[in-house]
Amino acid sequence: MLQSRDAIIKLTDDLVEIESVVNTKGEIVVATHLYEHLKSFPYFQQNPDQLIISRTVNDEIERYNVLAFVKGTKQPSSKTVILMGHTDTVGIDDYNHLKDKACYPASLMEALKEEPLPELVKQQLESGDWHFGRGVLDMKSGVASHVFLLQYYSEHPEELAGNLLLLAECDEEDSSHGVLSSLKDLKKWREEHGFEYIALINSDFVAPRYDGDPNRYIYKGTVGKLLPSFYITGYETHAGSAFEGLDPNFIAAELTRQISYNPDLCDEAYGETPVPPVSLKQTDFKPTYTIQTALSAYVYYNFFIHTWSPKQVLGMLKEQAEIAFENALTLLRDRHRRFCEKSGQAWTPLPWKTRVLIYEDMKKELVAEHGDAFLSHMRQFKEQLLQDKSLDVRMFSARVVEEEVKWTKDRNPAIILFYSSLYSPRIELVGKDEREQNLITALEEAVEAVQPHYPHPIVTRNFFPYVCDMSCVALSDDEEGILAIEENNPSWGSKHYVDYRDIRDINVPCINIGPYGYDAHNRFERMEIAYSTEVVPSVTDEIIKRLLK
Repeated sequence: MLQSRDAIIKLTDDLVEIESVVNTKGEIVVATHLYEHLKSFPYFQQNPDQLIISRTVNDEIERYNVLAFVKGTKQPSSKTVILMGHTDTVGIDDYNHLKDKACYPASLMEALKEEPLPELVKQQLESGDWHFGRGVLDMKSGVASHVFLLQYYSEHPEELAGNLLLLAECDEEDSSHGVLSSLKDLKKWREEHGFEYIALINSDFVAPRYDGDPNRYIYKGTVGKLLPSFYITGYETHAGSAFEGLDPNFIAAELTRQISYNPDLCDEAYGETPVPPVSLKQTDFKPTYTIQTALSAYVYYNFFIHTWSPKQVLGMLKEQAEIAFENALTLLRDRHRRFCEKSGQAWTPLPWKTRVLIYEDMKKELVAEHGDAFLSHMRQFKEQLLQDKSLDVRMFSARVVEEEVKWTKDRNPAIILFYSSLYSPRIELVGKDEREQNLITALEEAVEAVQPHYPHPIVTRNFFPYVCDMSCVALSDDEEGILAIEENNPSWGSKHYVDYRDIRDINVPCINIGPYGYDAHNRFERMEIAYSTEVVPSVTDEIIKRLLK
């Protein structure tokens, strides 16, 4: 095991003390700090062109990535291993009255001793074996581990037959502008230096999978994330004549009941099952109170995938939406009939029918029907909408659909299905080529070498279970799957664009070896010191040695 504990804790604290909340100027400060730290290494003073601080592209916010590489001198080799980690964090408001201490681990831990704490948190705090603070787990200790290894090899390049490259990226917690921008730098360096990217080791946090779970996990590949979104049109009516219209919120509620927490929508693969979809937003578009029902509603869901393609998911969710729509209408018809009986009114059948459209199909119909007039109008509409900086990409997409619906001749209630945000691609690492086989073998041997020095089981699994930037360095989807993303995102090419060709071009096998702890994104965020500062760099180092021997 490496003697790395004290150095990595210090590096972690140095980074944590910079409040680098995503989408704030703190992202600039932490990147600048890290750049200056690396710049102080004698190696980079002698090789300044091997260290850069690079601004993100196509980004409304100013922020930077830091990239650096060490060229091994053991023997000439183009083989290059990438160490990746993000320097941004989520916010600190959840620390409440301890907010001013959130980024100062020593002060925070002293203050927490005076707080009422859950029993497990209290035990771990008192043990001295855990380190608390915003970003210590997610994931500045992971970045510190990578920096520690980069520094070591900058001082001992003769031990490397190949190259070690550090990518410290921004904006992981929101839209992945950092890693997506870094692909340009990685491609440039590949062309300039002849790099062959053979593996990427990310160091995002890992956590127990269930209460009492003794395992520390290393992940091959990662879960994919989609944001399927549903714009629902109803038929407005006065609340005093409720059955004369169709409330889109009523349909939205049934849609959420059908989709949220539904295990039938879990993409089980290789014996692993991601959590089911869950609603992340449900609203209507009434700007103020009126006595009328809403004209439209909007709902979107987190959706994790292991092997399904974005195109497959659209087909599945169209079926789910049709079931939900029909269930809503069946319930509505029953309640209407019962109301008529109770009130003594004459019953007449309601006119509504199930109607679900996939966005791509709706848009093709509108183009065929209205041609350039529709396309020109929507270009102008999007240009104007871009001026509203309060709209995130999800609400921007909904507003685009809302405008396009106005061009439809059939104004009957409908559910329109689309994607409204970044697609984080799934990655399978199964040994399908030599690079994957070599990385898997190196990982297995590294765990075997380190496990005797650590009391808890180190276990490998196939899919990192949270969204992370590994999704942006390799691509398991075919062209048809990616086209489904492009054709079904209303903000594509205006508010949102990803050049998936860049990802496919880099396409490096990746794994995640990250700090272990609890409560990332929570005020009790903490890492286990021994695993995070000793096991993580040691396993990573063993892999580097095997891949660049």
